[in-house]
Amino acid sequence: MDVMFTHGAGLDVHKKTVMACRVTPDPSGQQADGIMELQEFGPMTRDLLALSDWLAEVGVTHVAMESTGEYWRPIYNLLEGNFTVLLVNAAHVKQVPGRKTDKADARWLAKLMRYGLLAASFIPPQGQRDWRDLTRYRTKLVQERRREVNRVQGVLERANIKLAAVATDIMGVSGRAILAALVTGRAAPATMAELAKGRMRTKLPRLEQALTGLMRDHHRRLLTLQLAHIDFVDEQIDAVSIESVCSLMELEPSGAVTPPSARAEAVGEVTDTVVPREADSPLSFAQAVTVLDTIPGVDQRGAELLVAEWGTDMSRFGTASRLSAWTGVAPGNDESAGKRRAGKTRRGNRTLRTGLTQLAHAAARTKGTYLSALYQRLAIRRGRKRAIMAVAHAIVVSAFHMLSRHEPYCELGANYFDEQRRNYLLNHLTRRIERLGYHVQLEPVQPA
Repeated sequence: MDVMFTHGAGLDVHKKTVMACRVTPDPSGQQADGIMELQEFGPMTRDLLALSDWLAEVGVTHVAMESTGEYWRPIYNLLEGNFTVLLVNAAHVKQVPGRKTDKADARWLAKLMRYGLLAASFIPPQGQRDWRDLTRYRTKLVQERRREVNRVQGVLERANIKLAAVATDIMGVSGRAILAALVTGRAAPATMAELAKGRMRTKLPRLEQALTGLMRDHHRRLLTLQLAHIDFVDEQIDAVSIESVCSLMELEPSGAVTPPSARAEAVGEVTDTVVPREADSPLSFAQAVTVLDTIPGVDQRGAELLVAEWGTDMSRFGTASRLSAWTGVAPGNDESAGKRRAGKTRRGNRTLRTGLTQLAHAAARTKGTYLSALYQRLAIRRGRKRAIMAVAHAIVVSAFHMLSRHEPYCELGANYFDEQRRNYLLNHLTRRIERLGYHVQLEPVQPA
């Protein structure tokens, strides 16, 4: 390797201890790996500050540590500004079984890092990490709301109320009005059915039958608590969304804060005629969200999730394949002796993978798009789950090139795959029709 860190350190991080090994060159030249010194520190802030001083007193410049759960974060916060910190995957630095101790792990990390044999994980800047915390927390709140709605549905089923069999969304306008009437317990099924709005009024007879059940006071008390919790979570989601917008504005280049009205106009001006930006010009986070919002199936919240996890600089990933592997939507490779044993996807970024799966489901339901055609094409042969992962992979590849070139999404069309095999498709369909006893004469259709 060309790179060699003469002054470095390896940290073996645990819940209660931090084993540190610092490496300095041997003046006599007798120890090729340098002089290794070991010392154990506690997890408290005072102990971590002492660790920082202990590393700085010999001129350590690079520090490597394993990504052990959440325990690496406090150390990273204190060392980030003073050292070049390499957060490495624990699977890449496994020790030989039977020779594994905390001291041996620290020495092994320091030795690998000194010779440049460690690949650092991507850690976004602090501002992006703060915004990412908000987007992840909003995702958790949305999931919690969904779970609470499922609990409401469970209470209704136990009370013989079949509202979900008639209403698509039991928490819609009509559903909430009916649930409020169920909680009071003073309305007859026919009266509650009259509370339906819009297209629900075409289902009044079925709705009246669905609302005939065995609702007891116990069920009403549970519904009261659950509906109050849902309202509280809705307020929290709105508050986190506002904080996310404020955090996004703080990430604008040169510290310029964009007013909310101007940002709303910027987000709303996405069209297919967006002028490509220069490759070397900075792309702000708001502009990246605007660009990714043009992908079918990706809304503004989905675009914010992608940008919060990736950032705007795609050069750190190098290629679209590496970005897909880091995200966790790329096919895995497990080949030995010329045989391919498995192709399971890697774990990658679990938060991002979950969000991309939801975006892929939305893209698969769009009309007349390349992504929906890709899903339909693969779902028949490979199954729905593999097709969804393929759509998610296509979204990541498109997003990589869009952010690299600063261009909006270019729709290939639902007939993209047919155009790639135009002659084969024409001959195949012609033979099928002729086998039915018809004569086919192909004539090109003039464009309107």
